[in-house]
Amino acid sequence: MSQEIAVVGSPEFTTGFRLAGVRRFENVPDDEKDERLDDAATAALEDEGVGIVVMHDEDLDYLSRNVRQDVETSVEPVVVTIGSGTGGGGLRDQIKRAIGIDLMDEDEDS
Repeated sequence: MSQEIAVVGSPEFTTGFRLAGVRRFENVPDDEKDERLDDAATAALEDEGVGIVVMHDEDLDYLSRNVRQDVETSVEPVVVTIGSGTGGGGLRDQIKRAIGIDLMDEDEDS
């Protein structure tokens, strides 16, 4: 069974992904994030057809403690956050959590 990518966030954030062919998305306008972002993130995490959930890193601040913990510890689907605050180290940690090994780890003996 192939799994899809889901995008959760504001319509401005999801539009680019939708234009690239992502079919699963949860639009949450900026002025409704406090009320609706928890439900949108939970829906994406619980969708068995989703393998990767993409969110803007700043949207994590709008999540309740329990949902944020679910997002940060989810392995399947893996949650990838992107945005202004995400550096290479953040992506590296996300990849390591998703597959269980550090692909960028340099061999100490070299």
